[in-house]
Amino acid sequence: MMRIRSGAVLKAVCAAQPKLLKGIAGRRLHSTYDVAIVGAGIVGLASARELILRHPSLTFVLLEKEKELAVHQSGHNSGVVHSGIYYTPGSLKARLCVRGATLAYEYCEKKGIPYKRCGKLIVAVEQEEIPRLKALYERGLKNNVRDLSVVDAKGIREREPYCRGIMALDSPYTGIVDWRMVALRYGTDFEEAGGAVLTEFEVRDISTVKESPAGSPEGMKYPIAIRDKKGDEVRCRYVLTCGGLYSDRLSQISGCSPEPRIVPFRGDYLVLKPEKHYLVKGNIYPVPDPRFPFLGVHFTPRMDGGVWLGPNAVLAFKREGYRLYDFNAQDFADALSFRGLQKLIIKNLSYGMGEMYRGVFLGAQIKILQKYIPELSLNDVLRGPTGVRAQALDRDGNLVDDFVFDGGVGDLGSRVLHVRNAPSPAATSSLAIAEMIADEVESRFTL
Repeated sequence: MMRIRSGAVLKAVCAAQPKLLKGIAGRRLHSTYDVAIVGAGIVGLASARELILRHPSLTFVLLEKEKELAVHQSGHNSGVVHSGIYYTPGSLKARLCVRGATLAYEYCEKKGIPYKRCGKLIVAVEQEEIPRLKALYERGLKNNVRDLSVVDAKGIREREPYCRGIMALDSPYTGIVDWRMVALRYGTDFEEAGGAVLTEFEVRDISTVKESPAGSPEGMKYPIAIRDKKGDEVRCRYVLTCGGLYSDRLSQISGCSPEPRIVPFRGDYLVLKPEKHYLVKGNIYPVPDPRFPFLGVHFTPRMDGGVWLGPNAVLAFKREGYRLYDFNAQDFADALSFRGLQKLIIKNLSYGMGEMYRGVFLGAQIKILQKYIPELSLNDVLRGPTGVRAQALDRDGNLVDDFVFDGGVGDLGSRVLHVRNAPSPAATSSLAIAEMIADEVESRFTL
């Protein structure tokens, strides 16, 4: 049976003190809504919040398959507030990140959510990295990244006494926050504005119906039926899906395109032992290498005072596989049978094998990290948490690095909008992404 969550419960979750709410089961659950949003990760929550604030007279429901909200990518990330350095000038990702960071800081201030603007150094440790670092600086300037500067070896040591490098970009506007706490606050805003949140509702079918709900006097005002695996049903006029790791499957069950395909990549972090936290003050990142598909390992302080190192990036054998041996036959078969993944593996075989090796043998991972903090040793770290990234791939093996919306035609397709890809840094950009998604919803649907 699906569960209806109250604002009081969400606030309790935000405070990390969940409570049971008496009398919930006795409430009558409305089954018809103007708009249903599927997926309560940070993008779905931000979008639901934005839509209901724009259209307070409409009814909205947010559907989530888990017992709690924001438990996957939104709750398994490094917690960085990015400033927008890396992205192509003028691109949607660049504009959304720069605006999103500003909105995120303003939102945290308004809601009393703790954050730290601890800064970030992007450090060159080899001479061959200097041209790429300078190009990155020019890119950041074109993206209007705040307070960005280039520092030399002395400047690096002034900011990070234990870090060594030749040259670095200093981004003091970069920060850290608990993104799950932010996401849950979005959910509270949504409920306080009158939205309904249903958990344990795992969507298995989205289709049109030919008759109105039993006892409904409104005829076919709500022609879309969303059903879960237990047989519960919600009727609505329009559907927005923000499915993250399952965005491709949600698209397929509504008759839309199966591509781009989602392939899960697991990232394993190490954590510094508490007595070694002094080694890292802010974020320390490598200069990205365009030959490889992912950013590389980095040092990230956390809001709880901890420090994470990593992550690596290896193929996960389950879409929500946070442990090394987690396995799902359907997820594994879907991934390996996809020609896009096969091409990606062939193009990056050496890189991929190296990532797997470093994930098993920590000494190899430490060797890379020691390029930045030579004092670091294997005895200073422990295995830490893990995240799974929903990486969108096209059939040619290219990482889909832009936003992808998908809908269709006909009675069903014209009423459904799928957010197929909301690439990193989606958490930083979440409020700006929500504005864009709401604009897209308004342009496609008659709200």
